[in-house]
Amino acid sequence: MNTTTFSLYELNALVRQTIEQTLDDEYWVEAELAECRVNRGHCYMELIQKDEHSNTPIARAQAKCWQNTWAMLGPYFEKTSGQPLHAGLKTRLKVYPQFHETYGFSWIVTDIDPTYTLGDMTKRRQEIIRQLQEEGVFDLQRELQFPLFCLNIAVVSSQTAAGYGDFVNQLADSPYEFRTQLYPATMQGEQVEQSIIEALNCIYHDIDNFDCVVIIRGGGATADLSGFDTLALAENVAQFPLPIITGIGHDRDESVLDMVSHQRVKTPTAAAQFLISHLDATMQRIDNYQERITRYATIKMETEHLRLAHLAERIPSLFSLVKTRQEARLDTLANRIQSALILTIEKQHHQLHMLQHRVKALDPALLLKRGYSITLHQGRVLRSANDIKPGTEIETRLEQGTIISITK
Repeated sequence: MNTTTFSLYELNALVRQTIEQTLDDEYWVEAELAECRVNRGHCYMELIQKDEHSNTPIARAQAKCWQNTWAMLGPYFEKTSGQPLHAGLKTRLKVYPQFHETYGFSWIVTDIDPTYTLGDMTKRRQEIIRQLQEEGVFDLQRELQFPLFCLNIAVVSSQTAAGYGDFVNQLADSPYEFRTQLYPATMQGEQVEQSIIEALNCIYHDIDNFDCVVIIRGGGATADLSGFDTLALAENVAQFPLPIITGIGHDRDESVLDMVSHQRVKTPTAAAQFLISHLDATMQRIDNYQERITRYATIKMETEHLRLAHLAERIPSLFSLVKTRQEARLDTLANRIQSALILTIEKQHHQLHMLQHRVKALDPALLLKRGYSITLHQGRVLRSANDIKPGTEIETRLEQGTIISITK
């Protein structure tokens, strides 16, 4: 059993010597950045590796990139990948070990492979796109009808961003009366996703006041777009009921947010120009329709004028023809009426003659001539002896004369 006792410095020095002797080479390592900060020109990182299934950290280490190296690697990485090195990125770093008696162990970074990070970002982006397509929401925004008169704009941006000011000023300089309302959001860093989602939720509550949504940011030649490549944010934008225009990157940058939006433009000023050009096109369509309507109405009026002139020329001859036809028709009707009237009169004469014969046949005088008599009481014909009482005076009419009698 070794009973030698070391001071902490001596033991740490032993560790340093052991590392320097056994790990005297540089190594490429793949790791995720849990932390990345620049202080006094040096870049300090915390490297982490997570379990693929549980996402639990299984390895962790400190890494440093000294100022003279970082001055070259930082700009190179940003230029190549399109974004600065930041927490959450998966990286491939060339490192060598360093153990300091006072500060402990760390990996010293001498090189960075930005293509590895780009590959991981591309892989992650493709996975998000695949999931959006499986959910059936990837193309929902492009299926929305962009309003012809898009004047009421909800803007998601940082209030202090130069791009927001450029956007508003360009709309104000247009001949149209745009109305914009800002919904402030964080447009860079880890809070991008949640901040924009909260802004969209606020817009949704006022959705009847707007025609479309514009998500913009500005400033800096290269910007961090990783916050716009998240599944939750893409789902919110893809399923939003108003058309969304994104102006968050540059010509060579395209985030998942750009892919699912209704319209992607390069910059905030390009977003403003898109809205102005859209209204220009709408006004041009109105002018074209107005010209077509005017031309059609003119042609229609000329056609009707010619038709009326043609009819006016035909009216005298048509009137003469109609007059002749109507006069002939009236003569025919008059003849028919006269014939019908004569026939009706003859029928009435015949009926009257028949009635006269019937009246004569029923004349009481004829009955008296045949030997019959008529008995009356107070001027009324008696039909039964029971109709009078004894001692009643009755009148009997004969062919010749009248007999007055008293009944018994």
